[in-house]
Amino acid sequence: MTISGSRVGPSVVENLQTILAEASGEIIIVGFDEDATGDLVEILAESEDPPNVRLLVDEDVLKWLRDDFVLASTAAELLEAERLDMRAVAPEQLDGELVVTEEAVVSLLTPDDDQSAALVTDDREFVTAVRECWSGVWEESEEFALRTPAYSRVLETLGEEFGSEMTSDFRTVLESVTEMDEGELDEVEVSLLVAAKHEQLLYDISRWGEDTGVASTATFSRTKTRLEEQGVIDTEKVPIDVGRPRLRLLLGDERLREADTEELPSVVRELLSAAPA
Repeated sequence: MTISGSRVGPSVVENLQTILAEASGEIIIVGFDEDATGDLVEILAESEDPPNVRLLVDEDVLKWLRDDFVLASTAAELLEAERLDMRAVAPEQLDGELVVTEEAVVSLLTPDDDQSAALVTDDREFVTAVRECWSGVWEESEEFALRTPAYSRVLETLGEEFGSEMTSDFRTVLESVTEMDEGELDEVEVSLLVAAKHEQLLYDISRWGEDTGVASTATFSRTKTRLEEQGVIDTEKVPIDVGRPRLRLLLGDERLREADTEELPSVVRELLSAAPA
């Protein structure tokens, strides 16, 4: 597909990949739903030289993105690299999914899971008018606070604090979680689970989480209590010279201790589903 030619493809992803690869300059993307927004973030992250994208979508879509730690931290990486910027726009201002490049306006239509049409208009006056319209909407729209650290920062600081083996396990568990259909662990639960596998102190992983921007120490503490009540993790007191003993995190079930790293999320789900209500 060339940017000047319309086509019907098997998916939004394929059409997006081609559009973004061939476009030059700044791109305005409007009205994407959750799936298309997730695809966009992944395509930009995987590109060696991604274009600069301004994303205008419903605030609910951005909130959904923020709730997915892997996607949100990847988006944060793109924000820091100035390859992606995002703003929320009122739903009534949106009318379909558009990709507006400097050369063309592409309307994406997705009638089902097997087809995606990319309808291209490259009339210069029309493209200029559409870009001016959405640039104006952009200036009037509110910035969205992602409140998620960049993925590289999470991994870098985790490695500095706890070592490469724990960083590798953290990545493995996160990847396993994203492949699960339901019952996913969030980033705090993953952090605590991996910390327990490596028998780290609650104080240390909580401090790392707050310093990095993953979550507050209070959130780590509450999540630890819940996981402990559910039998996923256990703790033991570690005396210190001054003050109250600190808690060392341990895996709370033999099945977790025997599981390979990539199996931990599925074992946790089995444990929780078997627990009495």
